[in-house]
Amino acid sequence: MAGLRLGPLLRYADGSSATVWIEAGRPCAAEVRCADGSGGTTRTFQVAGHHYALIPVTGLTPGTATPYEVFLDGTRAWPPDDSPFPPSAIRTPAGDDDVRVAFGSCRWAAPPSGEHDPVGPDALDSLAARIAADPEGERPDVLLLLGDQVYADETSDATRRRIAGRRDLTEPPGSEVADYEEYTWLYDESWRDPEVRWLLSTVPSCMIFDDHDVIDDWNTSASWVADMRATDWWRERVLSGLMSYWVYQHLGNLSPAALAADPLYAAVRDTPDGTDLVRDFACRADTEPAGVRWSYRRDFGRVRLLMVDTRAARVLAEDGRAMLDAGEAHWLREQALDTPGSYDHLLVGTSLPWLLPHLVHDAEGWNAALCRGERGARWARFGEKVRRAADLEHWAAFPDSFAALTRLLAEVGTGPQAPASVLVLSGDVHHAYVAEPRWPGDVPDARVLQLTCSPVHNSIPLSIRAGFRFGWSALARALGRGFRRHGRSPRPPVGWRKTGGPWFGNQLMTLTLRGRSAWLRLHQARADGALVLVEESELTSG
Repeated sequence: MAGLRLGPLLRYADGSSATVWIEAGRPCAAEVRCADGSGGTTRTFQVAGHHYALIPVTGLTPGTATPYEVFLDGTRAWPPDDSPFPPSAIRTPAGDDDVRVAFGSCRWAAPPSGEHDPVGPDALDSLAARIAADPEGERPDVLLLLGDQVYADETSDATRRRIAGRRDLTEPPGSEVADYEEYTWLYDESWRDPEVRWLLSTVPSCMIFDDHDVIDDWNTSASWVADMRATDWWRERVLSGLMSYWVYQHLGNLSPAALAADPLYAAVRDTPDGTDLVRDFACRADTEPAGVRWSYRRDFGRVRLLMVDTRAARVLAEDGRAMLDAGEAHWLREQALDTPGSYDHLLVGTSLPWLLPHLVHDAEGWNAALCRGERGARWARFGEKVRRAADLEHWAAFPDSFAALTRLLAEVGTGPQAPASVLVLSGDVHHAYVAEPRWPGDVPDARVLQLTCSPVHNSIPLSIRAGFRFGWSALARALGRGFRRHGRSPRPPVGWRKTGGPWFGNQLMTLTLRGRSAWLRLHQARADGALVLVEESELTSG
């Protein structure tokens, strides 16, 4: 009998259809049956000895909440008979509903129940507990996970023990994951957490990778890539990271129409073993990133979400560094400007913040100038060492890309058909804040903001907390001007100020979007399991 190894994850949901992702213990027919008679079925596909299905669900009624069950070869596999949680349900939006978007990033897997948690309470556990306690109450319509869903380079004690059972930890990559099988253990550990498993079964999710999904500082520079490729373990690591991301995260990001048009997905489903197909795809994604698109668009009524790949799509040559290659930059512009007036809010999901504390921004711009040779070869070598040691790789470290994104956001937000808000949603930096740009001259009609929220479940040293607080200060700005002078860097094309935060802790931000109005709330997880409101503000009044 087939068993449910992992999932279900409710990934896509619109007014009449949805997709549900599962991993089964063996090949089988996977089926979703909804209480109203709607549902869907598909056969599993195989990658590296594991069996997966993305089950299309059709016939749903807009504006309803429909409990569902998962069957494998006709036998019910979800929910468990002893589940303490309410039934998993697919909620389909009606056209005029509010849209609630919760987001965050950076989640270490929570330890087993009863064990000490060194980084404090998990915000996803707390969100699950709140929803389970009031199933008919308010909940997110979608959960955006903006990177570092798994940590391939910082494994738990339990995972290290499993790794030690199959290979020598004294040989690279040591206690980090090495191949596809070990990646599956990370997802098991992260998504089998009972509260998180139930949460992801009943709240749709959108995901994008960041560096730790593969390795810290992934694609930080051309010389970093050359150093990694010179090792004898990196190729298997990066291919396994991209393969597992495609299976566990990327497929569920796509709409049913996009899945139907995806030739790789069709080919994998049509072959008894899709391992070689997915591996070949991962090879192309690593060596020819311009030929693969991980970014995607989702529309929630009159809210448009553009999730942007800021890791694999980079151009790393020092004389032409770009956060997005030409094709990716064109795609972002095309999607943002598509059908003006058709949306009230534009959300740009990018794991790395566009607007940083001023000192951090200026330090990254200075470092980029050194690395491209503004101060000569000796300073360039020094700059590369600093870049890697201090993780100087955000939008500010790609000045031309920073300027291009700034121009695009202003263009989208200007004119009679401009949306009410243009909101850049980010994580990565292990704290939360709100920053508002100030353009010279004409001001966009839309409210443009940087909203940053992380971690969901991680930590930050006190020294780094102090550094981030200092980074917003007047003295830090003066130091930043010194960095710019030394690097011969121009002033940024836009100014900005912090309008909220910084907040530290395990946390989630939630946007509520109604017509042309938008509200922001920030909740933090507390030791007693509660999710406590620490900030609430109106972003646009409509």
